[in-house]
Amino acid sequence: MRKWIVKVGAHQVSAELDTATAGGTAPLFLFAHGAGGSMADRGVKLLATLLCTRGLHVVRFNFPYSERGSRRPDPMALLHDCIAAVASSALDRTDTDRSILGGRSMGGRAASMLVADGFNCDGLLLLAYPLHPAGEFTKLRDAHLAMITTPVLCFNGTRDSLCRRDLMDQVVGRLSINWRMHWLEGADHSFRVTKASGRTDADVLSEIGDATARWLESTSPRAARTRRSVHE
Repeated sequence: MRKWIVKVGAHQVSAELDTATAGGTAPLFLFAHGAGGSMADRGVKLLATLLCTRGLHVVRFNFPYSERGSRRPDPMALLHDCIAAVASSALDRTDTDRSILGGRSMGGRAASMLVADGFNCDGLLLLAYPLHPAGEFTKLRDAHLAMITTPVLCFNGTRDSLCRRDLMDQVVGRLSINWRMHWLEGADHSFRVTKASGRTDADVLSEIGDATARWLESTSPRAARTRRSVHE
């Protein structure tokens, strides 16, 4: 694990790199945290550790407001600047030519908006995408999603109060075939399940890890070359 400070305009934020423990040349995942948390959240760290075992280098980082200890998120433009600055800084510190943006809830949404605006990366990994505020089903945060052309893997729980499944399925039906939606049966916005579901939180994490590993393989440069050769 390596730690460093990244300058974001007049601000500075902490970043940490957790290296992949499986696979060959690993892609780099820029893991943005959710609105009420930070890079040190237990859930963020659990997911980061999991993804490292599935072949990803993972960079966790704070947004400026969480670095200050505030609970009030920064303006979206500053969130975008922070993700871009951390991505540039992290790529200089790792031996990889493949970068993936994304994160939990608000962090994933900010990353998706940045990519929709043209920021260059090789994929988006979205964890609990917040399609709408809780109970406000007409305020969909989907306007930019159709502009994303990079491969996307999006995880949401079927009990997620910020992502009603029927609404998300309608949105996904209008998106690029590069968008892959993975529903986690019985999971809420924090990827937790009830005892009545017959599953455990560990089961959900394992499902996320396995699906991510398959997605990484299917979107790898080697897989792309194979698909091209089949159609030539």
